[in-house]
Amino acid sequence: MTTVTFDQIAQSVINGATGTITKQVDALLEGGFTAREILNQGLMAGMAVVGDRFRRNEMYLPQVLLSAQAMKSAVDFLKPKLLEESEEGQKAHGKVVVGTVKGDMHDIGKNLVKIMLAGAGFEVIDLGTNVSPQNFVEAVRANQAKYVGLSALLSSTMQNMKAVIDAIRHEPDLDEVRIIIGGAPVSREFAEAIGADGYAPNAASAVDVFKGMEAD
Repeated sequence: MTTVTFDQIAQSVINGATGTITKQVDALLEGGFTAREILNQGLMAGMAVVGDRFRRNEMYLPQVLLSAQAMKSAVDFLKPKLLEESEEGQKAHGKVVVGTVKGDMHDIGKNLVKIMLAGAGFEVIDLGTNVSPQNFVEAVRANQAKYVGLSALLSSTMQNMKAVIDAIRHEPDLDEVRIIIGGAPVSREFAEAIGADGYAPNAASAVDVFKGMEAD
């Protein structure tokens, strides 16, 4: 029986403990916990604290980036298990174009959403970071995607989400594309203010938001 707890995993994310977090994750897997349990109750719980402290100016960008690196190490370690465990891994859903908006080079949240969506059966087209509005438009059209996921880590770059939404809305043939946004500084109120179709506070909820869009 492992002595590692979900709270310890969360604290390792908060502390940016890249050197120890994969060992802790492995111990929980060996103890019989699922990858999704570890993700949701340990890793995501830790990142939720990081995001909350960042919004309240109790953590600053260098600390957030250390937390993001620890999170990335753990998620990379868990990725095969997450895909293996997915109950809907073979069920086809729509295509989703994801990317971090122009001016923002951070990708931990976007990468986590990509993994979760792929595990849930969505086809994900990842444009990477620092993506211009026009590149989003071109990718949506070229792939005939039904959904777009926009990410930003900084309060300054999240303003560029509106430019992407406006660019997509300007194209008559893309008027049915649904756009969901997320990221540490983003809120539901901001999503509504800029005309997004949905808001996801974390990667796990992003899957539910996209599925909800399909059900509409």
